[in-house]
Amino acid sequence: MPIFKAVYKKLSKKWHPQAVTVGEPVEMDELCKQIAMMTTVSPPDAKAAIEALGMVIGAFMNSGRTVHVDGLGTFYYTCVSTGQGVDTEKEVNANQITGTRVRFVPESTRKGRTVTRALISDDLVWTNIKSVSTLDGTGEGGSATTPGGNEGGSGEGEGDEDLFG
Repeated sequence: MPIFKAVYKKLSKKWHPQAVTVGEPVEMDELCKQIAMMTTVSPPDAKAAIEALGMVIGAFMNSGRTVHVDGLGTFYYTCVSTGQGVDTEKEVNANQITGTRVRFVPESTRKGRTVTRALISDDLVWTNIKSVSTLDGTGEGGSATTPGGNEGGSGEGEGDEDLFG
């Protein structure tokens, strides 16, 4: 059950829902145990495969390639040159790049006019953080922070697919 909270946006002068993450991130051990339960591999084998996947994706991306993983999505680089523009195309060079980001677009399928993302369940139901009274273990609802004291959500715009930037 994904959680949201109400956030006031100064620019629009309106209230909007913002995604909130709860608890601690799922770590590699837990991920590998779940994969092992769903497949024929052991948790150490799952860990080795995931670690290798990260290295392989990085190597392909470093050679200028986009990487598509069936059922997961596509990874690719973008670069930022904030404040580093030049007047002509001939002047453009790599020294203008001030940042690099890894972008991720989840796998999607199209059925007629409906597009479904692989990582988004068809029966997804959002819940207001104020309606979850024991979310942080204190028995009190309505907290604007997630367990562990972290502000929830990414603070990014709606529909931002940058999971690594």
